[in-house]
Amino acid sequence: MKIYRKRYLPEELLWLKDDEILLADDEKIITAWRSIKPRPDFSHGISCYFLHKNYKISKFFDSNGRMIYYYCDIVKAEVDGDKYIFCDLLVDVVVFSDGSVKVLDTDELAEAFEKGEVSGVDVTIALKALNSLLKIVYNGNLAKEAEVLDIYGSDER
Repeated sequence: MKIYRKRYLPEELLWLKDDEILLADDEKIITAWRSIKPRPDFSHGISCYFLHKNYKISKFFDSNGRMIYYYCDIVKAEVDGDKYIFCDLLVDVVVFSDGSVKVLDTDELAEAFEKGEVSGVDVTIALKALNSLLKIVYNGNLAKEAEVLDIYGSDER
């Protein structure tokens, strides 16, 4: 199995060859990873791609193994045999340990749509997935949705 990240802004297709696939089934793919570029705020993480929900929930950790926040990407999966391409639909949700929430980059989604870089179908997928995810977050159920990540721990990868 190979996992790719496709971005619209900036346009890129990146094979996530260093991500460790911990679990893959019909509903989800769980990966452990280190940041691609060195960062002072986090060093590694663990992610769950929910294949039929159009989002990925990640736990970001610092170099001491402390969770910093949940980072949720709105994505669309394209599957070709054993190749999974996760198209980043630009909108993200960050949930901090104090419970505060930030929704990011809705303007980028609108801009990409205006420029014809994403389709109306993709905008609809993104908004529906964002709405579903925010309901989970605002109802206090994000940790439960992401509990599968706890099985794989926070040890440095």
